[in-house]
Amino acid sequence: MVAGVGVISNAGITPEAFWDSLVAGEGHFSTPKLAPGLSMRVGAVEDETHLQGLPVRSLAALDRSGGFAVAAACRALADAGMRCPVEDPERVAVVLGNGAGGQEAIEAQYRRVYLEGKKPHPLTIVRGMVSGCASQVSMACGAQGPCFVTSSACASSTHALGVAASLIRAGVVDVAIAGGTEAFLTEGSLLSWEAMKIVSRTKCRPFSRTRDGLVISEGAGVLVLESEDHARARGARPEIELAGFGSSADAGDLLQPSADGMRRAILAALRDADLSPGDIDYVNAHGTGTRSNDITETEAMTRVFGRDARPPVSSTKAVTGHALGAAGALEAVATVLAMRRQVAPPTANYDQPDPECDLDCIPNAARAMRIDAALSNSFAFGGLNATVAFRRSGA
Repeated sequence: MVAGVGVISNAGITPEAFWDSLVAGEGHFSTPKLAPGLSMRVGAVEDETHLQGLPVRSLAALDRSGGFAVAAACRALADAGMRCPVEDPERVAVVLGNGAGGQEAIEAQYRRVYLEGKKPHPLTIVRGMVSGCASQVSMACGAQGPCFVTSSACASSTHALGVAASLIRAGVVDVAIAGGTEAFLTEGSLLSWEAMKIVSRTKCRPFSRTRDGLVISEGAGVLVLESEDHARARGARPEIELAGFGSSADAGDLLQPSADGMRRAILAALRDADLSPGDIDYVNAHGTGTRSNDITETEAMTRVFGRDARPPVSSTKAVTGHALGAAGALEAVATVLAMRRQVAPPTANYDQPDPECDLDCIPNAARAMRIDAALSNSFAFGGLNATVAFRRSGA
């Protein structure tokens, strides 16, 4: 069951503000502060109030991505009506997705060593390690169950959600704090993305004929998952359950996506949830706004649903940007909020239909509709695919 959600993003740092931005189709994008000479825009978290009052033991050991994760986790627990620190801590897991670790901390130390001739900061290792965000959340929330990071590029946090749900199903834990975080807006990182020539210089236009690339962003999304028995025992009645998870590997090309790999991940999530393709009312697509990804994802969904039975789709990356290892978690939060409100967010910036992406993309305006079951897709470099299926309780 999805007990609560928390979010830190360029589109808002509360679920309410985040949802309002999604429905309006408006995210905040700006010139990167750490690389102002680059001719691109990024989705930076500029509202630093999320850092106020964080229950962390050492701010000096906290990287930016860890700060996002702790803030989102604490907010998700509050949304779930749970205490922080958590009760029965040995039965609470922390599973987070993260693609790159503490890049801001690491790059700052490279500057110290190579440009300023100084020694590295003594906490560089703990700031920079990929698993640091999960450790920070476990300490802040008092969770003493399994605690680790899944790292699979842009599918990282969707894998984390699936693994966390599996721990609950297996009876290992009753509650899991799961999702993902990323803070990748450093000069070296952005220069590397620019070198790939898949970054838009203006805005992300998923599935639109005029799309010219992705827009990099940062942030964190966290879902508090719990078993049905645990929810009942504390008198909670969550509306949404994470019903299924599927993953696959293309075993093909590092960069070129595979419709078959995507198809297999989607079908695996449907099987795990005991859902048929016809049960799905809405899909939050990976939808990066690159030429090849959007065409390939369209083909994959056509293979799963059939051309005449494909459900409405939106890519919220037009508003949130592509938060890499945190992207799947942000999109899972968006999907849960859509199901709570029975409104599908739009694909913003959709200005021209593309015959090769002939989906019902919910262009530019939110759509009130019944959403009893939904999917959220994440497809990563290296051919790593993951999909989660959500279902309204009792549906």
